[in-house]
Amino acid sequence: MAHTDAELDRLLDEVLASVRAGDARLAEVVRAAVVHLHAFVREVRPTEQEWLAGLAFLARTGQTCTPRRDEFILLSDMLGLTSAVDEVNYAAVEGATPSSVEGPFHSPAPARENGAWVADGPERERAEPMVVHGRVTDTDGAPLAGATVDVWQADDVGHYDTQDADQPDGNLRALLTTDADGRYWFRSVLPASYPVPTDGPVGGLLTALGRHPMRPAHVHLRVEADGHRPITTHVFVAGDPYLGSDAAFAVKDALVVAPRRRTADDAAGWRLGGPFLELAFDVRLVAATVADEAAAVPAGVAR
Repeated sequence: MAHTDAELDRLLDEVLASVRAGDARLAEVVRAAVVHLHAFVREVRPTEQEWLAGLAFLARTGQTCTPRRDEFILLSDMLGLTSAVDEVNYAAVEGATPSSVEGPFHSPAPARENGAWVADGPERERAEPMVVHGRVTDTDGAPLAGATVDVWQADDVGHYDTQDADQPDGNLRALLTTDADGRYWFRSVLPASYPVPTDGPVGGLLTALGRHPMRPAHVHLRVEADGHRPITTHVFVAGDPYLGSDAAFAVKDALVVAPRRRTADDAAGWRLGGPFLELAFDVRLVAATVADEAAAVPAGVAR
């Protein structure tokens, strides 16, 4: 065993010495990856059959990717790696809205006016109507006019338009622009919790690990404003049974919001004809200079 360990040390040193990239950051990343992967082999000591099975799994993951489905993003999400990358890239700043993962279902959204219906598929007739609204501000509460709010969500049975032939392209998606007071709003339907795709290699891995594939109901937002750090985040529907076990490990307490039930008497102001749910979610963005300062503080250091 000692001889094997010595050979592994020699091999690692030889591989690291071969990394001569002119890009210093590329060299740093590759060296770190090599060190950790060699440490994995040393710890687990996989058989040749196990190693080949792992490589075959990664090959199938790539082969499953299409313009409408990214199985590698799904794999990253299901292993908590996307949330880890999000954590190290978006240092917490007091008063700012927390970030969260993008997920594998983002696609370009149609530009829509504030107040637009984003539900143009069959869900509009069967699902519970919902108004989503809020303000985009800086961390001091000053409104950010002209900010873009890119939103996307699943329908009332947990399907995105890219998964469902009955939904038109761009359904339950919108690219909005905030008004002079930093406000945005749109009319939609209450989304449902849903399983991530389980018909590919990642779904097979979840089954093998004894894990469920469910994500709690949510609406995605990507918000950008000049001079501020962009943010991708979620607003999760309070009371969903999967909030405590999100398959993507993306739930944060500050992002969980309880919709308020409104009567028909409240509907006229929101251009609706009957009872509905109201989901209010404000987004506070960090100034780019503050974000740069926060990013310069190493992880684990008190801020």
